Amino acid sequence: MKKIAPSILSADFSRLGEEVKAVELAGADLLHLDVMDGHFVPNITMGPIMVAAVRRVTKLPLDTHLMIEHPEKYVEAFIQAGSDMVSVHQEACGDLAVVLKQIKKLGVKAGAVINPATPVKTLLTVLDLVDYVLVMTVNPGFGGQEFIRSGLVKVQELVKLRRQNKLAFEIEVDGGINLSTLAEAHAAGADIFVTGSGIFKCPPYVQTLQQMRTRIE
Repeated sequence: MKKIAPSILSADFSRLGEEVKAVELAGADLLHLDVMDGHFVPNITMGPIMVAAVRRVTKLPLDTHLMIEHPEKYVEAFIQAGSDMVSVHQEACGDLAVVLKQIKKLGVKAGAVINPATPVKTLLTVLDLVDYVLVMTVNPGFGGQEFIRSGLVKVQELVKLRRQNKLAFEIEVDGGINLSTLAEAHAAGADIFVTGSGIFKCPPYVQTLQQMRTRIE
């Protein structure tokens, strides 16, 4: 099943609860939460308190994307706050396999993330551990960037590796996803589509999500 994941980084934080409920009612499959620490990326966003606040107002799965250094120190706090999925960057982990096992041991889905400059081959030894792989289609740190199409080649590589190795991980794309680029990512083989500005800057949400659903069905 293909899934659409609104990224709340692009929501109106002055009325975040309303925004979350609105996209849930509009048909979102899960919610994407971008956690930035000002070190791994040049921006600071939210911590476990924000995740807990979102958890209180929605039943949707929470997909927490840790763009932080030393994620192994914080994954438990984000899971306790209500995350259902936690992804960590290959570039931020000293031993990615250890961190992925840590996440899975805590009872949620574990994802590995690669930046635009990071090749898929860096994940070869952990593909049997991940529940999903997140391919960044922008450089992480800020919302509203233009889609980097070289990410589509990575999606295709992952589809091939998944098939060859008889694995079942999902492939997620994040960055610059709108009606046009969503169709391209779907054609490449992506399963989960993270979109921030593509939804929250394009009301009414029901209509936008319906249009996106049409593109991937």
